[in-house]
Amino acid sequence: MNDDTVPRRPELVCPAGTPASLRTAVDAGADAVYCGLQNETNARNFPGLNFSPVELQKSVAYAHARGAKVLLAVNTFPPAGKFQLWKDAIDVAVACAVDAIIVADMGVAAYASRNFPQLRLHLSVQAGASSPEAIRFHCEEFGVRRVVLPRILTVAEIADIHRQIPREIEAFVFGNIGMMAEGRCSLTNYVTGISTNMDGVCSPAADVRFEEEADGALTSRLGPFVIDRYACGESGGYPTICKGRYACSAQAEPYYAFEEPRSLNLSALLPELMRAGVTALKIEGRQRSRAYVKEVVGAFRRAVDDIMAGREAALANLIALTEGHKETQGAFRSKSWR
Repeated sequence: MNDDTVPRRPELVCPAGTPASLRTAVDAGADAVYCGLQNETNARNFPGLNFSPVELQKSVAYAHARGAKVLLAVNTFPPAGKFQLWKDAIDVAVACAVDAIIVADMGVAAYASRNFPQLRLHLSVQAGASSPEAIRFHCEEFGVRRVVLPRILTVAEIADIHRQIPREIEAFVFGNIGMMAEGRCSLTNYVTGISTNMDGVCSPAADVRFEEEADGALTSRLGPFVIDRYACGESGGYPTICKGRYACSAQAEPYYAFEEPRSLNLSALLPELMRAGVTALKIEGRQRSRAYVKEVVGAFRRAVDDIMAGREAALANLIALTEGHKETQGAFRSKSWR
């Protein structure tokens, strides 16, 4: 392995929910962009997002012409009887000449590695592979070249994994963070019948309701369940069960039972992550606007370039773009659970 004390230039991997966002990310300095097709094969299967095969092909050409890579997320789990859709997604990825696919399901990984051995595979965070043993299994069986690590690891744990595995490491540095183990959340499925892991939808828009109360407060519901209640003038968040406020008889005020809405921001830890062996820095946000993509990608592009040039990184204030206008370093510095 490389000397961990000498940081290598990491790849900046950025979100692209639409072709327009992809162009914005590339123009803002992304080394690679990740996106999904317009179906349940990717974990952001929302109306108005994602790419048709034709759009993907044109977007790959746009990125490649500017020196950027395109990674296609095929990172959900096929239910019984529907595997052909995931096969088709792999076939489309190859036809469009994407640089890698991001996979979670072992059957999908096996299909891709067997039929397209030249296709680069990245292991999605949805696979939940957080131990060296699990990562090595995927590398040995399917030829995985890079693993996207869960957001529950400390920098020290990332460095330890880097020393034990023969593959590249990708870590999230900005965006959504939750307390659920990626690829293992069934809360939305319990409430709506739509699975985050198989259908690619958390809190599907068709089940979301916002209702104004007589006192001016705003109540948010997911299906039949009240997720939160916002006072008049208080900003309301998107209703997900794991970030809702709930009332109970033992507590006078509603409280965040699982996790309060806030975003991961590891910009201050970039040098430590690079020394720990992180090959790629990942920004979350395929559901976010082009303005978000432009500002966040640009800020991290400048920060990485400063560090590699031996300068102190001028970190932009991104608090306005965080969920709930709150940010955290999560478990990356130390483990602290509610």
